[in-house]
Amino acid sequence: MGGVHPDDNKIARECPIEVLPLPDTVYVSMAQHLGAPAKPVVAVGDSVKAGQVIAEPAGFISAFVHSPVSGTVKSIAPRKDLAGNPQIHVEIKVEGDEWAEGIDLSKDLVTSIPDDRNAMLDRIKACGVVGLGGATFPTHVKLNPAPGKVAECLIINGAECEPFLTSDYRVMLERPKEIVVGAAIMQKILGGCRCVIAIEENKPQAVKVMSEAVSSLGYAGIKVSVLKKKYPQGGEKQLIDAVMKRQVKSGGLPIDAGAVVQNVSTALAVYEAVQKNRPLVTNVLTVTGENVPANMQHNYLFRIGIPLSFIIDHAGGIPEIAGKIVSGGPMMGKAVSNIEATTVKGSSSVLYLSEEMTRRKEASQCIRCGRCADACPMGLEPFLLNRLAKADDMAALEENAVQDCIECGCCLYSCPANIPLLDRIRIAKGQVMGIIKSRNIKK
Repeated sequence: MGGVHPDDNKIARECPIEVLPLPDTVYVSMAQHLGAPAKPVVAVGDSVKAGQVIAEPAGFISAFVHSPVSGTVKSIAPRKDLAGNPQIHVEIKVEGDEWAEGIDLSKDLVTSIPDDRNAMLDRIKACGVVGLGGATFPTHVKLNPAPGKVAECLIINGAECEPFLTSDYRVMLERPKEIVVGAAIMQKILGGCRCVIAIEENKPQAVKVMSEAVSSLGYAGIKVSVLKKKYPQGGEKQLIDAVMKRQVKSGGLPIDAGAVVQNVSTALAVYEAVQKNRPLVTNVLTVTGENVPANMQHNYLFRIGIPLSFIIDHAGGIPEIAGKIVSGGPMMGKAVSNIEATTVKGSSSVLYLSEEMTRRKEASQCIRCGRCADACPMGLEPFLLNRLAKADDMAALEENAVQDCIECGCCLYSCPANIPLLDRIRIAKGQVMGIIKSRNIKK
């Protein structure tokens, strides 16, 4: 249902993962996961090691944060994030790369899965693992459904349907067995449900490598499924529909349809947490862009807390074609207003878009063609939501399920009148969600 077919532009897909060097200073955000920002547990002047806890969860939906380096805490203060909003950061002067005791940094593959479900969940929580597919929801919460909710299928998301992004693709090619072990760990935590590793058909090499890993490791109930290429195929609800032929109802959660969806990089992080006791302080991001020289295309293994300016300089500087820098893909990513902002657990790209790609054409009147409704993967009517947003009709917006919008941008992409549908709908969605939250609190 719905979706569009933008050009892949997977320009950096053949670039192996490179280890990004450390800067002189890192700035670790306390707000790098969905939910409440973490609460610092270190003080200025403290010496820390890589992998040491520097902040603890501040609520049920929150996560531990660990130091990505060894060094000295220089400050704990507000610092602007990618959007220019102030967030508390722990500043650490880098003085080496000494890791905390008990962390296994070896590359030896550990395939034997522990029997204790709760111990594995505790390890995932203690290591600060969050979803790396975009939402950064704390993984230990997602893997522990509420009473009465049963996971029938664990879906490992290897679609990476956003144009330009290739970090998940490279992780599948270079760490396939670790991903499969991580999937088997989550499968066991969820009670032994079936597991499907879902990959789009435009990634045949990833399908081949992941299938070989599944076959060689021999875990029961895990298979690779090849999906049609379509954006936003990697959305949770779209994956559930494609894999299980079930739809998540308005206001519902994936577990209501018997599904739990996790990203391939999250599966890798789960493996490292449970089998290696390694906290989530690294991830892979893509540096790319159309007409960007080949020597400036990269997939980097980075540590959290590294300024984007450091990554940009290391990759060769801002290319001449760049009209905008985006964190994430061109469809759902966010423009970077501050290149001194730092990487977080869910960082996925430094994407350079040309002036031509970013120049917004002048909008004209809606011609009632219905293309936005045809393209919407959630079955919404963006033309109607846009009209209701302009009229500030919150009740009608809620009645027409603006809260179900996944902000994928398909409506904007398909609109021949160039109407800024996504911008208006995103703002309206935020307003309606606030009303719903306030109403629930009063109950």
